[in-house]
Amino acid sequence: LICEDDAPGGAGPDGWVAGVLRGRPGLRYSFADGCDLAAAYDAAAETAEFVRRERRPAVLHLATLHLLGLPGDPDPGDSLDRDPLIGTARLLVEAGLLGPDEVITRYDEVGWQVRKAAEEVLGEPKLASMGEIVASLAPRRPLRVAHAVAEAAGHALGAGAPTRLRAFGGRLPEDTGPMTLAQTIGATLTDALLAAPGTLVFGPTVTRGGRHGVTTGLSEHAADRVFDSPPDATTILGLALGAGLAGQLPVPELDCLAALHSAMEQLRAEAATMAYLSAGAYRNPLVLRVPGLAQPYGIGGHLDNDNALAALREIPGLVVAAPARAADAAPMLRSCIAAAEVDGSVCVFLEPAALYQTRDLYQQGDNEWLAPYPAPGGWAEDHVPIGRARIYGLGTAQDLTIVTYGNGVRMSLRVAAQLAADGYGSRVVDLRWLNPLPTADLLREAAATGRVLIVDETRRSGGIGEGVLAALVDGAFVGSVRRVAAADVPVPLGPAAQQVLVGEDAITQGAHALLAR
Repeated sequence: LICEDDAPGGAGPDGWVAGVLRGRPGLRYSFADGCDLAAAYDAAAETAEFVRRERRPAVLHLATLHLLGLPGDPDPGDSLDRDPLIGTARLLVEAGLLGPDEVITRYDEVGWQVRKAAEEVLGEPKLASMGEIVASLAPRRPLRVAHAVAEAAGHALGAGAPTRLRAFGGRLPEDTGPMTLAQTIGATLTDALLAAPGTLVFGPTVTRGGRHGVTTGLSEHAADRVFDSPPDATTILGLALGAGLAGQLPVPELDCLAALHSAMEQLRAEAATMAYLSAGAYRNPLVLRVPGLAQPYGIGGHLDNDNALAALREIPGLVVAAPARAADAAPMLRSCIAAAEVDGSVCVFLEPAALYQTRDLYQQGDNEWLAPYPAPGGWAEDHVPIGRARIYGLGTAQDLTIVTYGNGVRMSLRVAAQLAADGYGSRVVDLRWLNPLPTADLLREAAATGRVLIVDETRRSGGIGEGVLAALVDGAFVGSVRRVAAADVPVPLGPAAQQVLVGEDAITQGAHALLAR
């Protein structure tokens, strides 16, 4: 259903909207005057009957109007002539159902009812504090979320060992040994489907593993809740928003971060603000999985190496998670799913594509980037609350604090290990949550050394590093700060990407510059 302002060339059957819709194959188009109640009803009834009978999509295009013109319009024109209320009254009189005096009397009665309701509302308490204003925007109930994670573990176990064993193809993930980031996310999604029957996993080619093979085998035990969708991000998010409103728990996947930008308005104006605009009456629980950030050598160009996150961080209430390794991926994804279920949270689960299959940390074959998958009995103990960082200490951990996330965690740990060999102790802070930032952890670890190196793989302008700097300033941090960030340019192909992205050499140089002070 499209209701469009009665503007020249827009709403009428000869306008461009009608032309575009008529040209869509397989889509039935019909038009009616939305200001004519009888015509609109007949068209709606006929369209609904067509959809039910033919099982095909249809669009009903209604022409409407802005009563008294658009805001700021100096010439509202004769919109009263097409006022649907007056038109409906005319129909009632012409049909002999009501007389003119009866119509006016009923109009006055309704007018008094509206005035009475308005007077009652005037006496209602008004929003008087910041807390009251943001209360319905993004409720955070960490204890309830933690309890929901524990309950999910119980449901996973309650499904029965044979059922869970079949879901994992005959071998439980906790028995398979250390896993990669991609394998861990896939196992967590499988357990989520077992624990919550309302969970839906969909996206382009998810039944065949998705873009990076993360969802391989996921549809074998939940074919009705794991399905492919068109590759269009707007369609994927639109389906997710509708599913969330209908009581489901959607966990959709996009091909890449660049695809999200074309559908950002659905996150900003609908999903993340639904609870706020309805004072908590409605909500759009959502966990959106997005492979993102840079890959080695700029494979795929700027679309597959999109490192712009500013548009996500400026959406009030939106949770942005960025697990760097398998040990964090499972508990963080469970926290997002639980927060969506308990608080109606809208979460973007940003997965560093370059680290999906990474196994080693310091040297080839050390398998330090892998992690065992926790059995359901350990989920409560491994729970990661939203907004809490992970801290790594190397050497004395007293000389330098490196603040980073995503790909930067692995690079920073490698640099910190070399610094420790040279006699400098570092603590690496993996933010893990990019919105909200783990401010308390950040300030505590920054104060411990008095020197902070921010390693930010997003662009220097509008990147995560700016938020970290602001948090340090707001927290009255007294010490030295230096920032290493990507250049303000799309990521190019091939070796040229290394001139744009953050690398270990730049991190090492930044660390030595701070240590020399």
